[in-house]
Amino acid sequence: MLDTLVVGGGATGLTASWSLAKGRQRVTLLEAGASVGGNIATERDGEWQIEHGPNTVIMKPPLYALLDELGLLDEAQAANAVANKRYVVLDSHLEALPMKPLAALRSPLLGLGAWLRLAREPFLPRGRQSEETLAAFVSRRLGPRVLERMVDPFVSGVYAGDPARLSVQAAMPRLAALEAEHGSLIRGGLKRLKQARREPSPVPADWRGKLVSFPGGLERLPERLAERISGCASAAIETHCDVVSVIREAGLWRAESRDGRAWRARSLVLAVPAPVAAKLLRPLDAALTEPLEAIVYPPVNAIALGFRDADLKHPLDGFGVLLPRAEGRRTLGALFSSTLFSGRAPEGHKLLNVFIGGRQDPAATSGDDATLIARVIDELGDLLDIRGEPVWQRVTRWPQAIPQYELGHLERLAALDAAAAGHDGLHLAGNWRGGISVGDCLENGRLLGERLLARA
Repeated sequence: MLDTLVVGGGATGLTASWSLAKGRQRVTLLEAGASVGGNIATERDGEWQIEHGPNTVIMKPPLYALLDELGLLDEAQAANAVANKRYVVLDSHLEALPMKPLAALRSPLLGLGAWLRLAREPFLPRGRQSEETLAAFVSRRLGPRVLERMVDPFVSGVYAGDPARLSVQAAMPRLAALEAEHGSLIRGGLKRLKQARREPSPVPADWRGKLVSFPGGLERLPERLAERISGCASAAIETHCDVVSVIREAGLWRAESRDGRAWRARSLVLAVPAPVAAKLLRPLDAALTEPLEAIVYPPVNAIALGFRDADLKHPLDGFGVLLPRAEGRRTLGALFSSTLFSGRAPEGHKLLNVFIGGRQDPAATSGDDATLIARVIDELGDLLDIRGEPVWQRVTRWPQAIPQYELGHLERLAALDAAAAGHDGLHLAGNWRGGISVGDCLENGRLLGERLLARA
């Protein structure tokens, strides 16, 4: 008999379980894989080290507090300072995103016409309060050039998404809030910047806003969470546990694994991808299943390529490069992994992590490994001055990679929550709601765990 059963050992499930374990609840976390972490997975092969999923987290106050609590601050590794430099492709050349106002005025990424359009933004009327695509919102407020050269590649690189489908209210609620509260993105952004400077931050200045990993890779974070959860007398983690059914019987939730094991609990947290949750809940209630099934997950492939310095001439002096769709290339972007953190490649070598596929071009993920590697080298060769073949490579395929917060997403979540309210003790969570980043999932899991404790 458990207080809470958590299904899914990704970032959300782990922090929810950790909150409950600290509160001395009897909690068990069930994970289908061999280890916890979900999409957070690090591989080391000799002197090469890659992330199969997320590569970094951003040091914001909730993450700083968690790392401090877990005793991981001393292990945390900040990204190389040059990671502040980010490239976008323009007319088949790499252009650094401007970091200062004067550099922005001189940058060819926008041009005079786009700057004149931006100057009008504070004087534009508010849009209607109805839901709007990100593409329509940005075009209306900032102009088509900003959409094409900045927002589209950003959305492709972060969401693997399509700004013409994403809901600005669901995918980027802070952006929509700026217009709603201040009538202007520029005015609102300046006000919030001033406010942030006045308010003290719990994060020390040398960590604030930094990209973070660990010498042994990002999977160190879920590993430590698992260690702490398992160290609590009232908590347990079961791996290799593929849950195939959840039912409500005698006032309790019962989950059964593929190998016939069963658990019973007063509360059930499904912290799994939307399609997995939909499959488990289908026999229980179609009203729960339909909103989950409507959430789209496009495929993305991550292709890690290691080169000798002599075969890749670009210095890789930055975080990486994004490729706008207007450039006519299918590659979404590339991270300069060996620049971001030390210990990712052997001496005298460079490591790229390249992404292809996504909502706008799912077919780009097709083909065997050799075909995919040849495709991205062909597309990046002139941009990065690649002169030889990679000496090391890995292809990671995510058939259902990142949930898309497309038009109607908030309505789907509202319908889902209304249906879930009819099933006492059922809680649904994951990166398909509340933000897709690792940091969002960690914080959402923590808050869910604390809400369950408050109701106990």
